[in-house]
Amino acid sequence: MSTHAKRERLLLADLLETAGPQAPTLCEGWTTRDLAAHVVVRERRPDAAGGMLVKQLAARLERVMAEFTAKPYEELIQLIRTGPPRFSPFSLKQVDELSNIVEFYVHAEDVRRAQTDWTPRELDPVFQDALWSRLERSARLMGRGTPTGLVLRRPNGQTAVAHRGTPVVTVTGEPSELVLFAYGRQSAAKVEVEGDEDAIAKLRESKQLGI
Repeated sequence: MSTHAKRERLLLADLLETAGPQAPTLCEGWTTRDLAAHVVVRERRPDAAGGMLVKQLAARLERVMAEFTAKPYEELIQLIRTGPPRFSPFSLKQVDELSNIVEFYVHAEDVRRAQTDWTPRELDPVFQDALWSRLERSARLMGRGTPTGLVLRRPNGQTAVAHRGTPVVTVTGEPSELVLFAYGRQSAAKVEVEGDEDAIAKLRESKQLGI
């Protein structure tokens, strides 16, 4: 049975292929080519991918990213479709589902929602629950640097505290939209935001959401 992560992987590859290498994305400063290279490096070059989190490895990551960005675009898309090599932890189904369901969903929306004619996707309840489960675990990490208190709330009333503080801003939406908001795509997420007006403005403009 196909996993959510595998489905989103194939969708992302299709979206990148259709958009072409120079299309915009929601990742500031990145075209679709840059985004494709990022996905491949993350899975296939763990020696460099650590630079996404560790400052000391940033220069190495930049060099490797430049190397992969220069590859033929079609090759990058095929590497995404085929997935990681056998020696990669991402090749294990459980690790792939745990680590990539949000990664690929967010990046698929990075491509989709950067286009002027995008429309919301209809996501099944099981997938929404899976996204919510990941968001509950990562909410505090995503919101640790926000300038306000931040509560994420599903329409059914379930909540996750992303940052404790005052004033508190409550963001309500489907898990898929809350994931985008928490990962720094505030302007593209279809959510309702409640709280102090100044706090809401600061949160919407904040660059501190996400990793």
